Amino acid sequence: MTIQVTPRLSISESDIEESFITASGPGGQNVNKVATAVQLRFNLGACATLPEAVKTRLATLAGRRLGNDGTILIIANRFRTQNRNREDALERLLELIRAAAVAPIYRRPTKPTKASRTRRLEAKSHRADTKRLRGKNPLD
Repeated sequence: MTIQVTPRLSISESDIEESFITASGPGGQNVNKVATAVQLRFNLGACATLPEAVKTRLATLAGRRLGNDGTILIIANRFRTQNRNREDALERLLELIRAAAVAPIYRRPTKPTKASRTRRLEAKSHRADTKRLRGKNPLD
């Protein structure tokens, strides 16, 4: 089964592995008994559906979450229930992949036009004339 990330990208569920751990934080006495936090691991190296450019950007965006073995680790323990933490972890992974799917727009260097150069130099000389007139009168 596949998970749709964007209209053009999808990932396989077999590339995602979930494990449950006990969470700190909200949950009352339940927090010591029930494993509600989710550790989601996404195997970036084994994912065949993502293009190489997206994988490279995803590895950069993942930062510390990317392990040496090429898996992205996301820990979700924001909510009290296991199901909401699962949804949260998956949504955070999908947001990360969506951000990596957007190719950066590089600035193409351009040269100023001849007219803009002329306007700039004329404005510069006009300003210089104005400042020169503010100076002391040489006849004084």
